Amino acid sequence: MNKRGWTLALCLLAHAAAPAFAAEPTRIRVLSYNIHHGEGMDGKLDLERIAKVILSVDPHVVALQEVDRGVKRTEGVDEPGELGRLTKMTPIFERNIVFQGGDYGNAVLTRLPVTGHRNIPVPSHYVGEQRGVLTVDLTAPDARKTPFRFMATHIDYRTSDAERLDSVKRIEEVAREQPNLPTLLVGDLNSMPDSRVMKAFGENWTRTDSTSLPTYPADKPNSQIDYVLVRPAPRWKVVETRVLDEPVASDHRPLLVVLELVD
Repeated sequence: MNKRGWTLALCLLAHAAAPAFAAEPTRIRVLSYNIHHGEGMDGKLDLERIAKVILSVDPHVVALQEVDRGVKRTEGVDEPGELGRLTKMTPIFERNIVFQGGDYGNAVLTRLPVTGHRNIPVPSHYVGEQRGVLTVDLTAPDARKTPFRFMATHIDYRTSDAERLDSVKRIEEVAREQPNLPTLLVGDLNSMPDSRVMKAFGENWTRTDSTSLPTYPADKPNSQIDYVLVRPAPRWKVVETRVLDEPVASDHRPLLVVLELVD
């Protein structure tokens, strides 16, 4: 074998013996945002402003609370549809109550493939205040096209924990339908980190923040009531958690969480 042949053979042998590089971890950028039907702290209805806030962090999937569709106070606008158009993301909306001639509820925006969705009512202790969990099945942006579940919600705000604790139980029932499926619970839980409600969630869910991150009120936040929770914990690694510095667009500040989906 000539010198050139030996060199080629050695290169091929070295390449075969080299360890394979691990695949890049799959990262999913998640945003929770109570948009207050698009009305900011300045009293202005401005969905373009909301869309700019969302686009500023390039999320894969967004949970939106307090969303109107065809409601008088927001001039009959289809807010989920308009936000989908402005962000170029797929909008999914489910009504929880009929309000001022239209629909009011939760929405999800995503740029990931959607394989299914449903709205699950949670127990209501008050007439006219039905709440729900918008559950969306998505495909992660990895080579394996890993399925995961995204549960977007906004639970009761009143002083008593009773309805919120019942909501925890209902959400747990749904999550247990597929206990091994990577799942996110995202939204306005109207509960402080040390509350009975968050302790109840903590029995089966893991928070993505290690310290309190105030999200409300937007102009001078002093309370964390917005969260991203994960399960099963070994399937998720938290890369980043932060509250966006946006004091005007809504009465809440958005919460961004970047996660790695672990095999």
